[in-house]
Amino acid sequence: MSKAERTKQFIVEKTAPIFNKKGYAGTSLNDMIEATGLTKGSIYGNFVNKDDVALAAFDFNLKKVDAVIRQEMATVNTYREKLLVYTKVYENFYEFPFPEGGCPVLNTAIEADDTHPELKKKAADAIIYWKEKVVRMIQKGIANNEFAANTDPEQVALTIIATIEGAVMITKLTGKLNYRRAIMKSIDRLIHDL
Repeated sequence: MSKAERTKQFIVEKTAPIFNKKGYAGTSLNDMIEATGLTKGSIYGNFVNKDDVALAAFDFNLKKVDAVIRQEMATVNTYREKLLVYTKVYENFYEFPFPEGGCPVLNTAIEADDTHPELKKKAADAIIYWKEKVVRMIQKGIANNEFAANTDPEQVALTIIATIEGAVMITKLTGKLNYRRAIMKSIDRLIHDL
């Protein structure tokens, strides 16, 4: 990795938590300078503008979530157990190396839906990727006779994702962790009943 690539990676690592907590609009150049200890010229010498940093920060945060999920899925064998990893991780995300500020997909989707087309597209692409991954697991589970043959993989995948993201949103808004636990138990039941 060249010095320029290391500097760029450093900027992303230091600003990603800020973008995830404060959002695009709430993150200022001064926030980025303070987090990195670099000058405006150093930051914008490596990135075109704030948008460029924000897009890279989203990708970084999403990779952190994906790494946690993959690591946990590698510890289980069945497709049912793999689906249950989502509730395990999202119910207890403070116990995992999750991005500061919570789920980057939810955070970005809420802020960028009407204000930032590029970030909105990244969040939408992340949801589609997640849905397709869950659909494939359900299809494989059906093929392995783990799930009922009449299971609709896309419907179940969308329900799981929407319910998880809704649980995260409700918990963040109310500060009540027991709400997230209760909602995750509902998803667990859904997965067990497939």
